[in-house]
Amino acid sequence: MLKPTTVLVAAGFCLTGLAGCASHAPTAVPQSYLQGTALDRNAIGVAKRTEFLEVNIDPVSSELSLKDRERIESFVQTYRSKGHGPLIMSLPETSENSQLAVSAVVTAREIAWQNGVEYDEIAGSSHGADSGKSEPMILAFQVYDAVAPDCKSMAEYDVSDVRSNNEMPSLGCSVRTNLAAMIADPADLLGQREITSADPLRRNVILDKFRQGESTASARSSDESGTVSDAVKE
Repeated sequence: MLKPTTVLVAAGFCLTGLAGCASHAPTAVPQSYLQGTALDRNAIGVAKRTEFLEVNIDPVSSELSLKDRERIESFVQTYRSKGHGPLIMSLPETSENSQLAVSAVVTAREIAWQNGVEYDEIAGSSHGADSGKSEPMILAFQVYDAVAPDCKSMAEYDVSDVRSNNEMPSLGCSVRTNLAAMIADPADLLGQREITSADPLRRNVILDKFRQGESTASARSSDESGTVSDAVKE
């Protein structure tokens, strides 16, 4: 017969062994699955870069060409749609036609103003003081890009592995990739855009219609009718 002390020691060893087995038991559930969701594991990144436009200064011209004006206008419109920070216009200090260089900056400012860019959104600068060649006028602004997650090929996954009931690592990756391609301004993912105030007058109109049992939808004209045309029905 074993002595009580011997029994207790033996039981202690058994419990220790069981605890060790429990803490190191094999599992098919990755540790990352216990934290966050599938979309969290396939987050969309945001990268900042600088958009540049170089406008060459013709040594014999007195004004910018029509093509250069169109390039500046297109660049300014891009700034209006997704640019951040100031619109930088840099004057070349080294130029074979310094008069046109100054005039080009003035013209660029006028084009920007005509496209809805306020003067206080424009920042002046200069470059090329020590350059040995004629420098172009440079326009620049900051822009953000959405960086999609790196989705692996489905061929890399063993779909027959059903040891756990967890979702596959690929779940949510294609959704995030598509979303990254559709985001109009990736800077919104950083929460930098200010939320504008609501329209209280329009809200009151909708509430009054709702209380009176009227339709809150906007009225459609005959040209905006959603009915199928006779040409399609035939």
